[in-house]
Amino acid sequence: MESLLQPIRQFLHCDTPKAWIEVACKPENLPALLIDHLVCELKAAQSAMLLIRRYAVDTASGDALLAWLKPYEDFTYRMQGDWRQLADHERLTKAMLPKRESPYSQELIDKMVLLIKEELHHFYQVLEIMDELGIPYENISSSRYARGMLRHVRTHEPATLIDKLICGAYIEARSCERFAALAPHVDARLSRFYVSLLRSEARHFEDYLTLAEQIAGHSISERVQFFGEIEAQLIKAPDTEFRFHSGVVESVETVGN
Repeated sequence: MESLLQPIRQFLHCDTPKAWIEVACKPENLPALLIDHLVCELKAAQSAMLLIRRYAVDTASGDALLAWLKPYEDFTYRMQGDWRQLADHERLTKAMLPKRESPYSQELIDKMVLLIKEELHHFYQVLEIMDELGIPYENISSSRYARGMLRHVRTHEPATLIDKLICGAYIEARSCERFAALAPHVDARLSRFYVSLLRSEARHFEDYLTLAEQIAGHSISERVQFFGEIEAQLIKAPDTEFRFHSGVVESVETVGN
């Protein structure tokens, strides 16, 4: 596990504060932790899907992507459908047509479709754990974390795409760092799960960075440093709500109460 964590820790500008881990490991906060983690897996898939639709594929392929994610979105945002049926939902292949005017389309498709598949599989695994533990799904508010980075994204292309990919890299890296931080402090079932997620997702942040640098055609180290500092500030700053990517929260309102 340490070999997987080393590049992640070198990339991130800070570790998760111990105070966050202490709050996260309290039994009464487990529903919020798992529900927000579940939503984060879907949002990661949605972010990858939006990148493909906007920058890499034709209209028909974009529509296929929307149809692929719709049952997951219906369950998560509209409380519709039986989550068990998601396991039989038709999978998408990488056989999508790239936009002719976009030279990096196929690379973006290949990496992002694989990422979407993994994120949706992990989404289902979280639901299975919640079912085992008797934790019902309910809507909860999102954290300020991703919004706090995306508000700094530049508004002209290809800078917008480059910045979004860098933000994606930090979100993926932080998720893995938190899987590792939580694993020693939770029960054996959850610990094994978090370690498995770390192994599966440890290279995602590098995929995002590779794409960003390929699209830029030059070093992106200045923007990586810029967003790294913002990400660390969001992680270390006091927060008003406990979530999977939140900062430290002193007072937690228990989900379901």
